[in-house]
Amino acid sequence: MTTQTTVAIAVPLEAELVDRIRAVDPSVTVLYEPDLLPPERFPADHSGDPDFKRTPAQEEQYWDMLSKAQVLYGLPNESPAGLARIARENPRLQWVHAMAAGAGGAVKASGLDPETLSKFKVTTSAGVHALPLAEFAALGILNGFKRSAELVQDQAAKVWPELRTPTRLVSGSTLVVTGLGEIGLETARIARALGMKVSGTKRTVEPIEGIEHVAGNDGLARLLATADAVVNTLPGTPFTEKLFNRDAFAAMKPGTVFVNVGRGTVVDEEALLEALNNGQVSYACLDVFAVEPLPQDSPLWEHPKVLVSPHTSALSAAENRLITERFCSNLRTFLDGGDLPHLVDPVHFY
Repeated sequence: MTTQTTVAIAVPLEAELVDRIRAVDPSVTVLYEPDLLPPERFPADHSGDPDFKRTPAQEEQYWDMLSKAQVLYGLPNESPAGLARIARENPRLQWVHAMAAGAGGAVKASGLDPETLSKFKVTTSAGVHALPLAEFAALGILNGFKRSAELVQDQAAKVWPELRTPTRLVSGSTLVVTGLGEIGLETARIARALGMKVSGTKRTVEPIEGIEHVAGNDGLARLLATADAVVNTLPGTPFTEKLFNRDAFAAMKPGTVFVNVGRGTVVDEEALLEALNNGQVSYACLDVFAVEPLPQDSPLWEHPKVLVSPHTSALSAAENRLITERFCSNLRTFLDGGDLPHLVDPVHFY
């Protein structure tokens, strides 16, 4: 007898992509009630319109639907509280696929105890966002080397400088990537195409084709001393919190370009501001921050050497399709009894 597997769609998703999930295997039943899901305001708006409200009857229907499934596509209501609730209410839950590349923070914020977390798996969409994040990192590097912030200021003031200031060549320069996972390796690929030499850090130190030097966090300072640009792709964990502190910025060469597409908690923002003001960092391109939204009183908003991006660099019009394709591949693995990739560690939350 074929075992039936029920998948519930917990977040907004286009009907044609739901059909792709249904097509994975005849044994799969997909529960999808678009009227119970908030409308998307933009492509891959996994949280949906915040003004959307279910009626009490719809709310009951939504949770009843999720409680029937062994597998969830998305965290309920795209929130840690939703994950906590369904973990308590659905004893048959085996697997939740998160939309984010770094879902460890949400799992940790759910407050679920280790015993409960051991009863089901959480996978992330890591890798789906690698290309747009890597392209954004390349934008940040080029902005820093080509003085785009100064050009924007001169344009706003209608200033045509008498003395022409040369820009820096990206080709031949050195990039250090903290976190040589899928995002970091994609960033390295694009950087090498621009002629950069790339080194970086990895939890498991091992040779990687195309990477000059690989080190653990204990060797980060030595790598930073060689860098013309630094791109952080690391997730936010207790082991990475404020990894970029005063000592790390001091280890860099004066004028280093800094890009963060990982998590904001990896950076001590006060130390970064000091490095920007003393010239240790010539330019910072930041998509993530320790507190989000970035507080109105943060000096980063108006700093002349900083580009603030509202945690949107991973977004692309193709995101829902790419996540669905990843989920379908994972679902095939799940049905075949294989090991799911990109599991959230329930202890370290990465």
